[in-house]
Amino acid sequence: MFIVQDPPSTDLPALALAIKAWARELGFAELRIADVDLSDREPGFEAWLAAGYHGEMDYMAAHGSKRTRPSELVPGTVRVLTARMDYLPASRGDDWRTVEQGRLRQPGDAIVSVYARGRDYHKVIRQRLQQLATRIEQEVGKTAYRVFTDSAPVLEVALAEKSGLGWRGKHTLLLNRDAGSMFFLGEIFTDLPLPVDQSVTNHCGQCSACIDACPTQAILGPYRLDARRCISYLTIELKGSIPVEMRPMIGNRVLGCDDCQLACPWNKYAGRASLPDFDARNGLDQATLVDLFGWSEDDFNRRLEGSAIRRIGHERWLRNIAVGLGNAAVSGLRGAPDIVAALRGRQAHPSALVREHVEWALACHGAGS
Repeated sequence: MFIVQDPPSTDLPALALAIKAWARELGFAELRIADVDLSDREPGFEAWLAAGYHGEMDYMAAHGSKRTRPSELVPGTVRVLTARMDYLPASRGDDWRTVEQGRLRQPGDAIVSVYARGRDYHKVIRQRLQQLATRIEQEVGKTAYRVFTDSAPVLEVALAEKSGLGWRGKHTLLLNRDAGSMFFLGEIFTDLPLPVDQSVTNHCGQCSACIDACPTQAILGPYRLDARRCISYLTIELKGSIPVEMRPMIGNRVLGCDDCQLACPWNKYAGRASLPDFDARNGLDQATLVDLFGWSEDDFNRRLEGSAIRRIGHERWLRNIAVGLGNAAVSGLRGAPDIVAALRGRQAHPSALVREHVEWALACHGAGS
């Protein structure tokens, strides 16, 4: 809990400018400052929960009003420093969206969302936000603060939008005119009464590209997402069996989905990562379904050490890839010997979850037992 203190005797506007400069030195593309009043977002969030759109993500509803009231989550908070960090690897050319869309049309390729191909962003951002908080204390003395990045009941997009980092797109992700949406968000809750930044206007206009591009129609309308239909939810958050009716829509996406971002016109301006941490590891930008399906649990844990992918575990990893292998049957690879052999090699897997999805995939190839 914060101990509310008198504001430090310092030039707060000058401090805010300095904090933004320090953030850039640490690899953040931009940092802005918001107050903690999210009262206008609370009804919409509560309605989203009431509709059940959060699915099995019980943590979204587990903290009461703390998610929409930062000063209840961390008493004493009066400002939130919201920062964004670009993650599209610097090596990617201007045609990166075309390349990604091309791989989606290759049924044997395994598509891992761009954000997850490198080092776990939770670790990268948390460490650098902590460094920033330490630097602030070196300047002004002891303050009360907490650092977050996708790790607590925080309405990250709402706070980032309020601070002026961008606007909420129709796909519900944050958009920035100069950087698209290929970035992570992180926050520092603080008791420093820094001057706040102004929000920016929405620039989606009449565009519906993200809605039209969603493979599962998870975007029900502008700014309305049913997570239960979202491929990111199905391949990452969902712990059990993927609904049979959803499996064909997943295609060869084995972890996450970037389709709405690939379709968004603003991502022609997507910023490039300033850190090498987000460069693709283990060839995940060009891997095949068969290759990844062959990883043992030891391979999975060793190769993905320091990766956010490890959070789903080897069992769900195999579940997801089995779906991709099954879907390859309707994309020109029906009965492909290497795919069928790979699936048969997992038929006796100790996990009933894996076995179920393997049998479904084999049936897609007309090779069921």
